[in-house]
Amino acid sequence: MMFKTLDDVSDLNGKTALVRVDFNVPVEDGRITDDTRLRVALPTIKKLLDKGAKVALLAHFDRPKGKVVPAMSLAFVAPALSALLGEEVAFAESFDQRYAGAARVVLYENVRFHPGEEANDAGFAKQLAALGDIYVNDAFSAAHRAHASTEGVAHLIPAYAGESMRRELTALDKALGNPERPTLGIVGGSKVSTKLDLLKNLVGKLDALAIGGGMANTFLYAQGHDVGGSLCEKDLKDTALEILREAETKGCKIMLPLDIVVAQEFKANAPHRTQSLNAPLSAEDKIFDAGPLTVEALTTVMTGSRTLIWNGPLGVFELPPFDAATVAAAKFAASQTKSGKLVAVAGGGDTVAALNHAGVADDMTFVSTAGGAFLEWMEGKVLPGVAALEA
Repeated sequence: MMFKTLDDVSDLNGKTALVRVDFNVPVEDGRITDDTRLRVALPTIKKLLDKGAKVALLAHFDRPKGKVVPAMSLAFVAPALSALLGEEVAFAESFDQRYAGAARVVLYENVRFHPGEEANDAGFAKQLAALGDIYVNDAFSAAHRAHASTEGVAHLIPAYAGESMRRELTALDKALGNPERPTLGIVGGSKVSTKLDLLKNLVGKLDALAIGGGMANTFLYAQGHDVGGSLCEKDLKDTALEILREAETKGCKIMLPLDIVVAQEFKANAPHRTQSLNAPLSAEDKIFDAGPLTVEALTTVMTGSRTLIWNGPLGVFELPPFDAATVAAAKFAASQTKSGKLVAVAGGGDTVAALNHAGVADDMTFVSTAGGAFLEWMEGKVLPGVAALEA
């Protein structure tokens, strides 16, 4: 897709840029425990300030559902952002008029306090548009929502992608839009049912797709393998077989575990064994990870790939030794990426946590923290907040 960026804006002196950011930060006892989302917004804010603009920030926090909930006010974010930015960030409680104070940056109250936000109400979108001369969307993580601040306002004043949004869209295009081939996908997670649309979309776009985690058990069961007492959606047997057939028709190689790590309880360093798929399992046995033969096969395919897109771990990585396959695959992907042999794009909550656990998140080409938006993009769905930016 084609979209305008801040490089397409010239003279902003005396003008206000209305910027949608994601400041839905984790908080504990009134304290921000991870300021990543604030720091991600800094390049866009600074670039606009350098161009002479005032910056008006729109964001949401939690789910007040169209009502004013004092505990969900964004007031606490302003001083934290001020410290990171190195200059005052004012706070405005009302959307009625532009902020006219001396500060160059202003953060408006939680947009979800207004019932028109999630309803994408035309009147509220118009009210928001009056706060700026141009609109900048820098919140890919909220782009899958057709809300007033993410979609409606983009049609009312000139709209641009912020720096974070640009990086995200550029990376995603390299991963799935116009990738270098061969392409490999890794999809893990607990249930097939939560990623049906994702799998159906990917088998039509990738050269190879490795399926791991609990969802691999459903595919193994569909092929006639014993999965013991493992997590398995047996009612989706026919669906799994249908996906396998579709992949074969479209020329996508499906990779399932060749060997498995089995234990009877999920706890750190629980008694476990690695075995082939044909070895017997008792009703108490549960598959918690893929084995070394599976990792070897995956890294072999990865060696011949130019693009990797990753969503979901290969095993229950939270506790050792069931993190082994995910960590090994992640470290190999990172080494391929660092050597310039692979473009590796990953995203999704568990994926980010797994890559951080493996210590390689910073070595991947791009790691998206967008969650739902990243997943819907991988599913091939149109993201309203992105579509509204199309030039």
